[in-house]
Amino acid sequence: MKAMVWTKYGPPDVLQLREVEKPVPEEDEVLIRIHATTVTAGDCEMRRLKIPFLLRLPMRLYVGVGRPRRMTILGQELAGEIEGVGRKVRRFKEGDRVFAATGFGLGAYAEYICLPEDGVMTMMPADLTWEEAAAVPVAGLEALYFLRKGNIQKGEQILIIGAGGSIGTAAVQLARYYGAVVTGVDLGEKLEALRSIGADHVVDYTRKEDAGGGRTYDVIFDVPGKSPFTRSLRMLRPNGRYLLGNSGMLRKVRGAWVSGIGSRKVLFGTAEQKTEDLVFLKKLIEAGEWKPVIDRIYPLKEMVEAHRYVESGKKMGNVAISILHSDKIK
Repeated sequence: MKAMVWTKYGPPDVLQLREVEKPVPEEDEVLIRIHATTVTAGDCEMRRLKIPFLLRLPMRLYVGVGRPRRMTILGQELAGEIEGVGRKVRRFKEGDRVFAATGFGLGAYAEYICLPEDGVMTMMPADLTWEEAAAVPVAGLEALYFLRKGNIQKGEQILIIGAGGSIGTAAVQLARYYGAVVTGVDLGEKLEALRSIGADHVVDYTRKEDAGGGRTYDVIFDVPGKSPFTRSLRMLRPNGRYLLGNSGMLRKVRGAWVSGIGSRKVLFGTAEQKTEDLVFLKKLIEAGEWKPVIDRIYPLKEMVEAHRYVESGKKMGNVAISILHSDKIK
């Protein structure tokens, strides 16, 4: 089968299209023919090993010191069709159309993958394309985790920083579902698109105006974790919650201190991916409450260009990779 192989740590060019052995499912696994996957910011960080300093050495020891050895195919989410099942599998059958998060095993940049029956996987939402379905698990589960952690309530004001990314566009729509008043912050060229998916107010962070649009908020969700810490706290109302989607150790320490001395809380963490949450997102999609935003679709053979585009910071929503129909993508 064809796969985009991660040959070493570095720029997008370290990804190479190669023929690799097709996997065979274990007795509790399913074999999925992948129709679509995505390129996330997390994939790019993993490729470069641009991760928090304290995790770099353990990650190299696990993945490979000089180059990737334990995991050589990136990709965290997918949509596809089950082509084979192990003898103990009961939840799925051949021909089922599923979408899934691969977890720490990665492996979605390929034509086939084997996943455990009890993994984070369920039947695809009706009426979504393969590419749209592939863009649901990672961003959707991350956004859902943080909004629940922030206990977002109907009528509350929420500021979403990085609202135009994959997690951000999911968070805008989910916050609207929960009844919040949403202000989205991102590049100026993304603002109209943010309005179209439900943002009540939008702010261009490149301008000199207050990044919060001059308002105060019950919840601030900083998706990239790069907003000025002190200024963000000033924009929080009493009992407000500051959600850090991607935070370093210093911010965590400051956040724990702030949370311990006042009513404002700084919250962070790593989303625990659960099948029941993916099923919940599927139901929201089928009810018309959320739809993943697709910016561009690349064929598998143009994965390097897809990574370059994601790293440019210009994408609106998700960048998808079409694998089954890759030769038909321009």
